[in-house]
Amino acid sequence: MAEAADFQGTSPSPARRWLRRTGALLTGVPLLTGLLQLPAAPPADAAGADAPQAASGAGSVSVSVDTLTPGAPAEDDTVTVSGTVTNKGKQTVTDAHVGLRVGPLLNTRSSIDSVAKNSTDVQNAFGSEVGDKYAEEFDKLTPGVSRPFTISVPVNKLDLGQDGVYQLTVALSGQTSAQQWEQVLGVQRTFLPWQPDAAGTKTKTTFLWPLISTVHMTAETGSDEQQTPVFHDDDLAKEISPGGRLDRMVALGKDLDVTWVIDPDLLASVEAMTDRYEVPGEGDDTVVGSHQAVAKRWLTEVQEAVADKEVVALPFGDPDLASLAHNGTSVSGSLSHLKEATDVASSTVDAILHVKPSTDFAWPVDGAVDPSIVKVATSAGADKVIARSDTFEETDGLSYTPSAPRPIGGGTTAVVADARLSTAFRGDMTKASTSTLAVQRFLAQSLTLGLQTGKQRSVVVAPQRTPSASQAQTMAEALTILQDGTWSESQGLVAAAKAQPDPAATTRVPPASAYPSSLRKHELPRTTFEQIARTQAKLDKFKVILSDQSRVVTPFGRALNREMSVSWRGRQSEAAIYRSGVEAYLDTLLGQVRLIDKSETKLSGRSATIPVTVQNNLVQGVEHLVLRLTSTNPTRLEIGGDAYAERPVAVSGGHSQSVKFTTSANANGRATVVAQLYTQDGQKYGEPVTFDVKVTEITATVMLVIGGGVLLLVLAGFRMYTQRKRAAAREAQERDHEADEDADDPQNPETAGERLTQDSGADDPEQPSDPAPDTAPESADPSGTGERVDR
Repeated sequence: MAEAADFQGTSPSPARRWLRRTGALLTGVPLLTGLLQLPAAPPADAAGADAPQAASGAGSVSVSVDTLTPGAPAEDDTVTVSGTVTNKGKQTVTDAHVGLRVGPLLNTRSSIDSVAKNSTDVQNAFGSEVGDKYAEEFDKLTPGVSRPFTISVPVNKLDLGQDGVYQLTVALSGQTSAQQWEQVLGVQRTFLPWQPDAAGTKTKTTFLWPLISTVHMTAETGSDEQQTPVFHDDDLAKEISPGGRLDRMVALGKDLDVTWVIDPDLLASVEAMTDRYEVPGEGDDTVVGSHQAVAKRWLTEVQEAVADKEVVALPFGDPDLASLAHNGTSVSGSLSHLKEATDVASSTVDAILHVKPSTDFAWPVDGAVDPSIVKVATSAGADKVIARSDTFEETDGLSYTPSAPRPIGGGTTAVVADARLSTAFRGDMTKASTSTLAVQRFLAQSLTLGLQTGKQRSVVVAPQRTPSASQAQTMAEALTILQDGTWSESQGLVAAAKAQPDPAATTRVPPASAYPSSLRKHELPRTTFEQIARTQAKLDKFKVILSDQSRVVTPFGRALNREMSVSWRGRQSEAAIYRSGVEAYLDTLLGQVRLIDKSETKLSGRSATIPVTVQNNLVQGVEHLVLRLTSTNPTRLEIGGDAYAERPVAVSGGHSQSVKFTTSANANGRATVVAQLYTQDGQKYGEPVTFDVKVTEITATVMLVIGGGVLLLVLAGFRMYTQRKRAAAREAQERDHEADEDADDPQNPETAGERLTQDSGADDPEQPSDPAPDTAPESADPSGTGERVDR
């Protein structure tokens, strides 16, 4: 293929330079003496050439092209170029002017690359100047000074010929005190695509428009009913705020015919911000986020932008397929996380954006593939892999760029994006000059690709995953010109994948040895997937005891997806901190269900009940737990008649439960007992609690001693009772005896009267109305033993 240099012949040929030098020498002989008195003159070829000569190197004057409109002119257009010139040298430039030079036709894609690589080299040929009429002059440019310029030229003055890409050079010519002749002191080369009439066969171009961010949400949620999410930073708010990167991506993309490629994690994170959420505060505290309105506005704009547009959903969290293929497949369970991330992708996008996305596409980093990456990418259900032509290279020496789809076997299609077009917008696009050059180079490559052959082809452009705001602006400018142009038409990614493959294109997947080392060194290491597997094992053990598993499984499951994200490339320390934070938080939750420590327990007797307390500090109840109490010395102490006993456990949120076990002692001494929680499938849960039980057995001798003591107490009490009873009887007998003596005394008038009364009534018959005595006649005899005595 011809290179750009093959067409650039506008500088004087060696023969012409020899003739001019000879003429100058002959003319100057008579004036030799005079010339010796004059200042140094320029070389003969510089003085006599039609065009100013180039200084060495990049030139002492910097030329920047800030705008070039229209980017792809039509026949009746006027091309306007504006920018600045800056004197970078140490000498003042005088008699300077900026002009346009149209170089030869660049009919190969490699020639465009060559010109772009040497865009400021004043030593390379750059064509003849359009004319003094279309130039801007400067009397002088002092060192360090910048001057703006604007040049407008009708297209018909540019002498453009056949369709294709022309080199357009903006050059500043002038002279300095050291070199007092006109020379080119600075240039900036760019490209001018020229195809005024519509192409007979237009290239079908697919442009991917990615909505992807870094990881922002943690696994932590609040204990409230809504499970307030916790973010590990508040950077996402900046990206979706007016003027932010993601805000610009949506605003620019809504007016373009593109295929939206979306990470569902981004949508889920922004949706979480529409309600109460928390972000890190000072120290370990969190504060309530305040960007709910911004999140709602952004989601509304995304919904409007993607309406009736093609949407491709990546697996949740945008997992790093290459890292998984190279370092994760040997770790058990790693591929299951990719499957889960794929399964939730469609439902997440549909629920938030109300569109049904395609989930058939896998997108490895930079489109670099090898057989293991393809195998992993298709393991979760995708049957189309977005590759890139700089790794999926042609091997048959095709003279044109083939169509994107390539059947690679097993029902899988590699959709090979064009590397030159996909990488056109990398770098710093904040400078207008850099952005303008990127736009023109993109258009030049696209047109040259279209002119390679008359075959109908589908071309895919897969830019970087997370374009900056300035890169997005540049992409939009280029794509707007392309979609309004005459040689390309838009096409969706699904249609591109279904297009007729070129039978001459390679379908062999590059071997593992061809995978770029620059990408491999940034992959997630094996330790990443080992930690993910360890966290998953803990989660599996934890979830089976929960009454509402979704409160834990969902946030932790999505966090594990995020741990595999492409966005961690080049940020290994941050990735490790995130993974450790997820695992540590899960450990904290696991520790909320535990056994309360016990001190030594004393057991007197042959049997007793030992309580063990289970505490649940979670907000939800736990169940499906089994508490096992084990005696390490069952010959001395048995639990429930055996070496151990088990009891089912179910504890409400925020409560504790005491579980009782019946024990029996066979011998005196100390026995160690271990309490351990288990899940119903037999896995240990939490740390065991170990305590000692001191057994003190009560023997027969001890029982006799105790019985004897009790008998003595009873006998002593009975003796005291009988003694008191006899004393009372004696006192009563003495009173009766004294009464009889008083009755026998005739000097006592009271007793005498009483006797008369008794005597007079002794023989009276009993009257019916007299009340009967309610007690028997009192006896003065002492009461018998054990007989109740009324006192």
